[in-house]
Amino acid sequence: MTAAPILTAASAPSSLAPTRASAHRDPALGLPSAATWRSIGSHLLIPLFLAIGMAFAYLGAFHAPSAHDLPVAVVGTTPQAAVFAQTLNDKGDGKVAVRTVADAAQAKRWIVDQKILAAYEATPEGANLYVSRAASEAGAATAETIFLPIAYQQHLPVNVVDVRPGTPRDPGGQTLFFLLVALSVGAYASAVAIAAATARLRAGWRLGIGAVVALALSAIAVIIGGGVYQALNGNEWSIWLLGALYVFGIVSIGIGLHPILGKWTTPALTALFVMLNFTSSGGVYPASLSPWFFAGLHSFWNGAAWLDAARALTYFPDQSIGFDALRLALWAVAGVLLVVIGAAFTRSRRVLAESARDAQEAETDLVAA
Repeated sequence: MTAAPILTAASAPSSLAPTRASAHRDPALGLPSAATWRSIGSHLLIPLFLAIGMAFAYLGAFHAPSAHDLPVAVVGTTPQAAVFAQTLNDKGDGKVAVRTVADAAQAKRWIVDQKILAAYEATPEGANLYVSRAASEAGAATAETIFLPIAYQQHLPVNVVDVRPGTPRDPGGQTLFFLLVALSVGAYASAVAIAAATARLRAGWRLGIGAVVALALSAIAVIIGGGVYQALNGNEWSIWLLGALYVFGIVSIGIGLHPILGKWTTPALTALFVMLNFTSSGGVYPASLSPWFFAGLHSFWNGAAWLDAARALTYFPDQSIGFDALRLALWAVAGVLLVVIGAAFTRSRRVLAESARDAQEAETDLVAA
């Protein structure tokens, strides 16, 4: 009598062996299995995070701009001017911060120094509203909505004086903001690419490659913004160096985060340098028209620092950029520290993996013996 054949996984008929397709289907309904749904959900986490984050960031910052502590001035030193300024403050309910200036020359000087966004002067002949669209077109428009009705109530013809307008190539002063967008997207995309390609290199090499890429990306942006569109007003070299420092900060932060966050590095960089960066930069609305959260970020975020410095160089050359350069430098220092921390994290993980492998090999040898 012959023994019955023993079926193994290798010798079982194909109809009995589970197929890859059946492993991903519910056998009763032919639907995707629970494991498939879990895989779909895990792959959609990052897109969902980006969609939710972008919606909250952009709608939260831009859906309903409202003035708070908008810095404006009333021209005049008479008691009537002082009373008028105080009345505006009282009725403004925190929307405006009104001060008085001695004359129109001082008002224009303060606008150029960006101490105020606008100044209102009433004379027997008419009213003058001093603004600067190069500083902020949205700020100038908001000042008009505040002071033009007052002039009409006083039955005064109004003359809007643009103290520092944009250039013919950039009348609205928006080119620098879009240049910031280009630099930021190039920077965080390059950060992930460099981090992946240089994972086995020492921290010094990774930082050096990041610095070279930062110089190159900033040069590309300046060539397009200044050379092609002629919107940088002759400040290409200064803006190139500032752009390189800005990009290096983002690239180094990305390189440092990659060993720690892995695939979540890209969404983390998007959150930092798109969601929070563009909305707090002051490129669309100035800080005094932004919600408090984004106005607070404006005081120290790197995108705001670069845009303030580039705007000063392009339109307000007498204004110091020292504080803005310091902010950019501090972000770059933070990036360098993150690269060092990321390298240490990688080394510690490698040591743990080697220790686990040695322990497993020792256990295998012991069992074999």
